[in-house]
Amino acid sequence: MAKPAKNTEKSENSAKSGEQLVAQNRAASYNYHILEKHEAGLVLHGTEVKALREGKANIRDAYVDFKANGAWLVNAHIAQYLAGGPWNHEPLGSRQLLLNKREILKLSGRTESKGLTVIPLKIYFRNGIAKVEIALAQGKKSWDRRQDERTKEARKEVEQSMYRNRRR
Repeated sequence: MAKPAKNTEKSENSAKSGEQLVAQNRAASYNYHILEKHEAGLVLHGTEVKALREGKANIRDAYVDFKANGAWLVNAHIAQYLAGGPWNHEPLGSRQLLLNKREILKLSGRTESKGLTVIPLKIYFRNGIAKVEIALAQGKKSWDRRQDERTKEARKEVEQSMYRNRRR
């Protein structure tokens, strides 16, 4: 007997429903040109996981630092878990990222040579495992930000005028 084909639409929907967003860096697209994105795992202690499940994290000022023993998420604030007691974690401690050696070498090389940086975009749980979406980014100049605001405003005006013309 032949096995029935798997329904890929169901598996994609269940993967999306398995994601629980914890923290998001909304200012990243405003301050940086995002060049490429990667997904990394996080090495966490028990109280850090419980605090993340409560949604108590801030990655606005965080960045990724490359050391001899791997990639580290620096300056990410995960609030202390209230019921943690004496076993609580340090809120601003560095946390190791789980990436392939090839990815670590590629990203660290590009950040050293071209003046780029690696920043976290969001922290989320996928199927119960904490993940971080990191991006290789280049800082925007002030004129870049002004230009982005102008294009966004122009796009908004065009959409409004098209909406008004449809209503006639």
